[in-house]
Amino acid sequence: MAALELIPVHTRILTNKDNIVDAILEYAGDQITERDIVCSAESVVAITQNRYVRPEELKICWQARLMNRFVPGEGSMASVYGMQAAMNEEGKWNMLYSFILGAVSKLFGKPGVFYARCRQASLIDDVTGTMPPFDKCLVYGPANTNQVCEEIKKATGAYGAVIADVNDLKRAAVLGRSKGINPEEIAKILIDNPFGNDNQKTPIVIIKNFTDQIK
Repeated sequence: MAALELIPVHTRILTNKDNIVDAILEYAGDQITERDIVCSAESVVAITQNRYVRPEELKICWQARLMNRFVPGEGSMASVYGMQAAMNEEGKWNMLYSFILGAVSKLFGKPGVFYARCRQASLIDDVTGTMPPFDKCLVYGPANTNQVCEEIKKATGAYGAVIADVNDLKRAAVLGRSKGINPEEIAKILIDNPFGNDNQKTPIVIIKNFTDQIK
C-alpha cells in the first residue's frame, strides 16, 4: 500500500482569463491518477471566475458603516470594504438583519448565526489576502463549487476533487467536493496548509494514493 502524500503543484499566476480545469490539466494532468484527489485553493478558483473587486469600485452604504463599528479589528469584516463586498453578494438588509440576529443569538449561547446566514461574509478575502496582483482586490468565495469539482474529476480522471479554504492558523474547510468525498476527512488532511497562494504559486495540491488508505 502506497503512503499518502501531498504534492503542491507550481503554476503561473492564474487570472480571470484562465479556466481552473484547464489549468489543472496543464500543470498537473500527467501527475494525477484514479487513486488521487485534486485540491484547489478557493481564492484561485474565485479569481478564475472573475469573482473579485477593487475597493475603490465599491460604493459604501450606511448599513456597512454601521455594522463595521461593531466588528473586532481582524478578518475581512473588520474592513468596511469587506463588509460592503459581502453586502453586494448577500443583500444589505439581509446582512443587517442577520448581524442583529447573530448578536442576539450569541447572548443566548448560540454563536455563528450571522456567518451561517451570510456565507460570503466568511469567504471573502480582503486586500493582501491573495497573491499579487490580486492583493489589491477583495476576492469573493467561489461559485458553483460542487459542479466545478465534478468537472475537475471528470477531466483529470481523479478519484475525486475538492475546493478548500485553508490557512496557516490550522483552519481548513472544504467548500466544494465531488460526489463520494467526505469533507471533514479531507479538511483534516489539509490542516497544515500545503497550498501556497503567495510567491510559492502552488494553488493546486494533489493528495496522492488516497484510495490506498480506504479500508
